[in-house]
Amino acid sequence: MFLENTVNQQEQFGWIEVICGSMFSGKTEELIRRLKRAKFAKQKVEIFKPQIDTRYDDMEVVSHDDNHIRSTPVPAAANIRLLADGCDVIGIDEAQFFDQEIITVCNYLANQGIRVIVAGLDMDFKGNPFGPMPYLMATAEYVTKVHAVCTRTGNLAQYSFRKSTKDELVLLGETDTYEPLSRAAFFKALKEDKVKEIEVKDAEEVQPDMKKNA
Repeated sequence: MFLENTVNQQEQFGWIEVICGSMFSGKTEELIRRLKRAKFAKQKVEIFKPQIDTRYDDMEVVSHDDNHIRSTPVPAAANIRLLADGCDVIGIDEAQFFDQEIITVCNYLANQGIRVIVAGLDMDFKGNPFGPMPYLMATAEYVTKVHAVCTRTGNLAQYSFRKSTKDELVLLGETDTYEPLSRAAFFKALKEDKVKEIEVKDAEEVQPDMKKNA
């Protein structure tokens, strides 16, 4: 269980918390839980998300379970630093979509005595570290890795497998686009995709040869 840092009244300080994991693992749900507790304690809280994330709502951070909290969409990480003045707690959702400046911004805010809570995907759909997330995890005081349930094996899932054939890194989507998979299921799915790709290429090469011989 995560426990908030003990506040030393003699020395005001901040820290960084990172909540990471795959799609459908409850990252945003946990972020919202922590932020609502801070609000209940009458702390000044501000929540930010990347402007490109409009899946559920333009202005709110919304979990897959339809839990939500008011947020401010920003086009770049630098905007967060400008809007965080006077806050006790800063929440940032979908941090993997921000530019690398988000690392400097989070550390700056923490050094100013602000509690910074960041949620995001730690790996992209290819299983590689995603954007600024590894750097945020390295500089954070607390890292919580949450897991989904693999849709194929029922085991713990830490990979976000993209069912779509689109290859761009940033592709917003839900259960029709992604599914959470365990390590074994993820690499099995990758192998199956490679076999399909080879079969398609072989079929395309055979068709021109057949036309020439006709």
